[in-house]
Amino acid sequence: MVRLRIVHADVIVVGLGSMGAAAAYRLASRGLRVSAFDRFDPPHDRGAHSGGSRIIRMAYMEGADYVPLIRRSYDLWRELESDASERLLTVTGGLMLGRPDSIAVAGAAAAARAHGLAHELLEASEVRRRFPAFTPAADEIALYEEVAGLVRPDRAIAAYLRLARMAGATLHPDTAVDEWSASAYGVSIATAEGIVHGERLILCPGPWAPALTRLRLPMRVERRVQHYWQPSMPSAFQPGSFPIWIWEYGTGLAAYGLPALDGAVKAAVHHGDETVDPDVGAAPAQPAEADAMRRWLSTRLPDLATAKWLGGKQCLYTLTPDEHFVLGPHPDSPTVAVACGFSGHGFKFAPVIGEILADLATKGTTSQSIGLFDPKRFGGTA
Repeated sequence: MVRLRIVHADVIVVGLGSMGAAAAYRLASRGLRVSAFDRFDPPHDRGAHSGGSRIIRMAYMEGADYVPLIRRSYDLWRELESDASERLLTVTGGLMLGRPDSIAVAGAAAAARAHGLAHELLEASEVRRRFPAFTPAADEIALYEEVAGLVRPDRAIAAYLRLARMAGATLHPDTAVDEWSASAYGVSIATAEGIVHGERLILCPGPWAPALTRLRLPMRVERRVQHYWQPSMPSAFQPGSFPIWIWEYGTGLAAYGLPALDGAVKAAVHHGDETVDPDVGAAPAQPAEADAMRRWLSTRLPDLATAKWLGGKQCLYTLTPDEHFVLGPHPDSPTVAVACGFSGHGFKFAPVIGEILADLATKGTTSQSIGLFDPKRFGGTA
């Protein structure tokens, strides 16, 4: 067997989903020699970012610390669209619905106030008037922000990979990385083809993070299902008349949806508890899951509840205990940076995460504030 031996890579990237693909492009565009690996052929459906569309929003309910990062991501998404000559981000407006003290509403409002973001708070009657597809209860309200919208993940990852190759990166799809090591003399990874050497290492392994990163971080990998619907009146669910939405309807319980893309409207629940072995993958969507989603929609988006179910798409969430990201230098190895545990809300940040990882690999620091995501916050390394 031919043994692969690369001794002059400036940076090795492991994982070519959204974060790894963005990092590979950013590094290669800076003139670095990049060797990047993925155990499958991205974009693929074995991680968190398959399924055709993802929400992007500025008034970030998960915390005001995210707002500078998402603001930078908006700029970088537009830059990527220009570089790739492809439309990836569509602004639709967004509704965060729930009771006034819910995280969806109160958390988004707190982030908006902290950063002076334009937003409106709407009573239930005003939501029904302006967005007739929605029927919130009398004790529910919504935060509306005009800049929210959606991004196309499969297209974005493909664009990043195409541009990374054009900038000189060497990509190795269908090449799993089983081990890595780091020392004062550089880094190395082990693949089925042999040992690869480099100066710096970036780990973006998605659901393989719990094992591969060697962090003392109780990450868990769970299955989620996205459902797609074909309404009888599709014009009512088109971008421009139907916003993205997130609806908190109980403690720790939320559903979300996006307007029609390619004839299909997405509506699904965000939570779950079914753990998955990433080597096996997640089971396909089941009709019983669609029936449960239809019952949820029946009192909130009744016209969508009667729509034809077009099927579902499974994906994997890698969750941390606090559901904040893991991003920064590896606690044991300053020549290694990690980006993982995005807990089902990371994709929209891919451009700025790629930029941060490139900064960490080249300068050892970043101008962005990433203390919230410190890999040491749960005790360091295993």
